[in-house]
Amino acid sequence: MAQVEVNNVTVSQGVRMLFSLMTPNESSFATVQEVPKYVNQATPYFFGLILLEIVLGWLKTDGPRIKLNDFITSLSAGMMSRLPQLVMRSLELSAYIYVWNNFRLLELPWDSAWTWWLAFLGVDMGYYWFHRFAHELNILWAAHQVHHSSEYYNLSTALRQSVTQQFSSWAFYLPLALMVPPSVFVVHIQFNLLYQFWIHTELVKDLGPLEWILNTPSHHRVHHGRNPYCIDKNYAGILIIWDRMFGTFAPESDKVVYGLTHPISTFEIWTVEFLYYPYLWQRFWKAEGISNKLSVIFKGPGWTPGKPRLGDIADIPQITGEEMPHDPTWSPAMQAYVLVQFLLLLDVYNNLLKDQTILSEMTALLLTAYVLLSLTSLGFLIDQRANAAEMEMLRCVLIMALQQFGYIKPLVPLLAFPIEAFVLISAVYWSLQCVNQRINRMKKQN
Repeated sequence: MAQVEVNNVTVSQGVRMLFSLMTPNESSFATVQEVPKYVNQATPYFFGLILLEIVLGWLKTDGPRIKLNDFITSLSAGMMSRLPQLVMRSLELSAYIYVWNNFRLLELPWDSAWTWWLAFLGVDMGYYWFHRFAHELNILWAAHQVHHSSEYYNLSTALRQSVTQQFSSWAFYLPLALMVPPSVFVVHIQFNLLYQFWIHTELVKDLGPLEWILNTPSHHRVHHGRNPYCIDKNYAGILIIWDRMFGTFAPESDKVVYGLTHPISTFEIWTVEFLYYPYLWQRFWKAEGISNKLSVIFKGPGWTPGKPRLGDIADIPQITGEEMPHDPTWSPAMQAYVLVQFLLLLDVYNNLLKDQTILSEMTALLLTAYVLLSLTSLGFLIDQRANAAEMEMLRCVLIMALQQFGYIKPLVPLLAFPIEAFVLISAVYWSLQCVNQRINRMKKQN
């Protein structure tokens, strides 16, 4: 019987990719160029599982809560985090190849199962230490806090990634480059990332004996909690044994309240991604003496003068279990509008990543600017900011220009006219909103 394929991958392979169940025989390659882009291939499975989680959440009275504003913000962060790939190769891979080419001590065979399993363990342990440092060094936390900023815990949360985190994670994998071929490393850095997708859910409660060995949804829920018992715990990627070995393990007990200890209360993507850096700079500037200034950067986020390196757990706001996530009211009509616009943007974004090798630099730059403007404008609409109408009007005008000159084409050609009509109507609507706002401002001034 022929197997169903999605994105040139059989359903069986797609599922096994997500759970790190691929075998050495089917995932060993001589060169980096031969290694499939597993993360790209897994994208349909991401959205399939997210849809399944939403449906099951609706069916279960105690199912996971998924809010459109939080959902779009998480996907927006994931989209933004991948845009640097348009202009440069992965820093993790570039640094790894450089060390391999210039400093390797021995060359393990790329087609050996022993090499494959060594890389599996090495990448997972490297991730543990990177992840731990990302929580214990304030300068690295500035990037990683993006992933923890959601006050919900569902599969879309896994996609809420930082733009800047990739500029620090590379260093933790370099010891492997002294012996493990880059092609083997590239396979496992992708598998390690893919595995961490499915553990971001409240639907899976307990996996029995597997809880002793693997990082599970239960263990990772603890990691995302802001309860005192959850802070700086369970850093694992795939294997929870590292936390058990190095003293950072905590089992799930009290109800977990998710998010940052001091929630950011916004859905605007630039704020989500970069808010912590000005805060860090402000703390650095106000600190007295070079020792305290360096401590602000290289000690934990909770550190203050006279406190332990990682801060005092007693300073963390108390959890009552009654905390409610930031979820301002917005009309169903606006929710529908933002969702449709986001889906149209997602199509442009996927085509941009897929066609990046054949697009001219100017086209890629123009579409990247459009994606960033769109993510910003939709975030402004969700946050209900005063200047959201002006920005959305400009964005709709830009969409019409891109459509007119052929830079944006719909996934289904038959939808071209309805989409163009929708964008035109949107542009007119937001133009009228801008005029109305100006009139109201003038009335208030008079």
